[in-house]
Amino acid sequence: MAAATERRTKKETVEKVKEDLTAHIHETRCHPILIRLAWHDAGSYDKNKTEWPWRGGANGSVRFYPEISHAANAGLEGGVNLLKCISDKYEDITYADIFQLASAIAVKDAGGPSIPLRLGRKDAPGPESEQPEGNLPAGGAPWPNGEPGPGDHLRKIFYRMGMNDQEIVALSGAHTLGRAFPNRSGFGKDSTKYTKDGPGTKDGTKGGSSWTPEWLKFDNSYYKNAKEQHDSDLLVLETDDVLFRDDGFRPYAEKYAADQDAFFADYAKAHAKLSELGVDWNPEPFPVTV
Repeated sequence: MAAATERRTKKETVEKVKEDLTAHIHETRCHPILIRLAWHDAGSYDKNKTEWPWRGGANGSVRFYPEISHAANAGLEGGVNLLKCISDKYEDITYADIFQLASAIAVKDAGGPSIPLRLGRKDAPGPESEQPEGNLPAGGAPWPNGEPGPGDHLRKIFYRMGMNDQEIVALSGAHTLGRAFPNRSGFGKDSTKYTKDGPGTKDGTKGGSSWTPEWLKFDNSYYKNAKEQHDSDLLVLETDDVLFRDDGFRPYAEKYAADQDAFFADYAKAHAKLSELGVDWNPEPFPVTV
């Protein structure tokens, strides 16, 4: 009886968190940074390490210094701050869970697929769980681990996480949302015809380069632009271009450019897998519908 009551209470709390997150994300239009925040938290995972939290993964460690100050995480402190109002209100929900839940809601709210998410992640205890810099994808050469090209680099990064070529291509499609800023990543332009007015919020950041014209809409246009490259105001990094040039990646990229439903189905599975990398559950995973 006590266990059933506890589970019912947890479910009610999660529903309230979902409602607050959905309203907050929809109002602030912060979808891209919250997806990136969750990705970079989970993407530190190293399948060759067994001990938690030093194996990395979705454990909330990205909120700590010095990990948050890694070059690949430039700007993500803003994402952590955007979620502070939620984490302060719901102290029983870990940062690791909030990051991943916010990411899944952001995908859905932007028009993307529902992610089969589970909650119950433990939070890393502190900065001592930091992962080495260079564990996340770079957009262009020189590659942080000395790989000869973008395909080798992507495989080095994602194979370490336990991902395969199909999942690499599917996850790359999340670049349909968001922008790159030259003062953060070194890529893109200060502003384009698509970004000069920002996201349409009172305090939204203007400028940068987007991968797609509608960079707050989750669809398959990322693949179409990476394939056609017909608009100089749209960003195509080396790691985007290689998806249509590498024999292992190309079949999936072509498939997703032609079939949005196929992209959505494969993306949802890959995103769910990413969200559980390295997780230590407390006490057991709790499924939610986003």
